[in-house]
Amino acid sequence: MTKQFSARMHFIRKHPLYLSSFARLTELEKDRIFCCHQMNHLLDVARIAYILNLERNLGLEKDMIYSAALLHDIGKYRQYEEGVPHEVASTEIAGKILADMPADICFTKNEQQTILTAIAGHRKLRENPEALEALLYESDKTSRACFACPAETECNWSNNKKNWEIHI
Repeated sequence: MTKQFSARMHFIRKHPLYLSSFARLTELEKDRIFCCHQMNHLLDVARIAYILNLERNLGLEKDMIYSAALLHDIGKYRQYEEGVPHEVASTEIAGKILADMPADICFTKNEQQTILTAIAGHRKLRENPEALEALLYESDKTSRACFACPAETECNWSNNKKNWEIHI
């Protein structure tokens, strides 16, 4: 693990906006029986995406994959409270956090845009998605173990969206 990777992940996780958004989301999901959007999910998405990136020789940077994964659901609390689609809210919050990174660890403007595009597209895959966008979408869906979920029969996801197999 590089020093820059560690610094970027630490910066994101400790940013005041990330902390407050994550705390609000945790509170709102404390009694949720369906999939939650806590750190275990975020890291599952990151790890699956990174494995697929390596297996497919996509050449995406680990920092960008993990940053997109850590930030992709951070606005979910606004969907619960305000009805704002969480990919929209998460993109907005992520943009503020990425823009605050200090110069010695910040992503370039193009890298920031790639991360934000991936977050914005993680719920519905558009035609001709960028590589990170498609990877985040696939990893987010693959991370869900619908086949073993005790609340599966009550879930409002359509059967064609549910993950029925162990994939990787």
